[in-house]
Amino acid sequence: MNNDFSKPQRESALGIVIMGAHMMLKIVKATFFLFVIAFVKMSGTSFAYLMLGIAAIIVFSFIFAYLWYLKFTFFLDQEKQEFVVNKGIFNRDQVIIQLDKIQQVNINQNILQKIIGVYGLKIDTAGAHGEEVSIKAIDETSAYILKEHLLNSDTTTETQRQVDLKNNKTAEAPFLKISSWTLFKVGLTSNYGQSLALIVAFFYTVIYEGRQLLDAFKINQDQIQSTVTGMLTIVTIFILVACLLIVLLIVNLVRTFYKYFELEISEHSNTLLLSSGLIAKKNTLVSPNKVQITKYSQNYFQKKLNMLNMSLKQAHFGQSKKGHEMQGNTLEIPGCNAGERDELLKMILGKVSFKEKTFIPDWRFLNLPIFFKLVVPVSIFLIITFNVPELKPYIGFSIAYLIIGVLMIYISYRRHRISVSQDFIIKTSGIWDIANEIVMPNKIQAITTFQYPWHKGVDVGHLTLHTAAGQIHFKYGNYTEIKQLVNYWLYQVESRNENWM
Repeated sequence: MNNDFSKPQRESALGIVIMGAHMMLKIVKATFFLFVIAFVKMSGTSFAYLMLGIAAIIVFSFIFAYLWYLKFTFFLDQEKQEFVVNKGIFNRDQVIIQLDKIQQVNINQNILQKIIGVYGLKIDTAGAHGEEVSIKAIDETSAYILKEHLLNSDTTTETQRQVDLKNNKTAEAPFLKISSWTLFKVGLTSNYGQSLALIVAFFYTVIYEGRQLLDAFKINQDQIQSTVTGMLTIVTIFILVACLLIVLLIVNLVRTFYKYFELEISEHSNTLLLSSGLIAKKNTLVSPNKVQITKYSQNYFQKKLNMLNMSLKQAHFGQSKKGHEMQGNTLEIPGCNAGERDELLKMILGKVSFKEKTFIPDWRFLNLPIFFKLVVPVSIFLIITFNVPELKPYIGFSIAYLIIGVLMIYISYRRHRISVSQDFIIKTSGIWDIANEIVMPNKIQAITTFQYPWHKGVDVGHLTLHTAAGQIHFKYGNYTEIKQLVNYWLYQVESRNENWM
């Protein structure tokens, strides 16, 4: 591939195979169960038509891929500092990305790309609609040279870029490596919510598609339902719960190893390179000054194991295709120790953050959550219970819910803090996972304060810091102190005149 990106050029021709396989996979996902039903119910004479349909899908996919390859071009406009992509077969689109809006460049390699010997390159931006450009087939050298152009939008000469690239690839050693043993501990102690959601989505899909097959094969669903109901004794329920916990643990471990295997972080020409992946290797390059919020969290078990999880939140605002507001684009770094966390903070923030003055919420923080989340639902349940005798055996569960709920809300109140220094704002929160979110004053785009009418007499109010990566809330603080903080931060933003990107 020609490395002169000032002239329009296409992807590698091997991208036709990548795009064709991608299109076939999309069609197969959309029509899989239809083909299964057709295969089972069809007569012998129709089998040839099924094979003909599959062949037509393959031919269509590769014709589409070839046309996409011909129409997809990209080039770098150095004069305007823009990256321009032209794409589309029938409806032609031109995507223009300003280089200073680029947050990160991902250089990936899935199984098929690894076999063929090419890489995929994705560009994430902070544009008005969070545009993302994806190049599906590019050789390794071209990918890293293009990365240097995109992330270093300055006057560095091409010769110097080539020298820097060579030095980086040979001399830069990762300053952070996450071992397999550390990943195993991460899988045991975190991210269970995401794994549980994945399992629920899987079973929902299986049940939904299973019903479609039962209808197609005209199987008696009532008979199956009565058989399953008869098997659900107390013993089998406990066994199912135990199996679910084991499956949850296994899924969590698999997800962790698949995504973060051989996670390494190194510094390349004022950018951070994050490399990880078990099967599909992913290399993400991000400029530290593009990070809006730096977050690290730790639960009880992770504290005992001397490890924590970090995340780097970048700007990714605007509206998605469905019209919803888009929040920050987040990079996850699991399994760090305290020393590695401090090293990362120095690279991203310039120095390790520290707390000078801490502000705590008023005890009225407890009132509304306890009333609406605990008192109201428990009261409704008790009223229904006194009218429905069958529910009386479950009163104990409602009392346990009330006690556990009060305890969790109280812990949340005790952890809810905001600490302020000259250079940093640190928000602490959480019940089980205690999170610290760090933002620099120049990253603040807007500040909102709010006070309920009935809290004016007791001087209690709320604070919201708006950044390009999301919002940071501090609730039920001293309103006079909040207004003083707002004036201080506005003075810092105006006097320092620093960019948020």
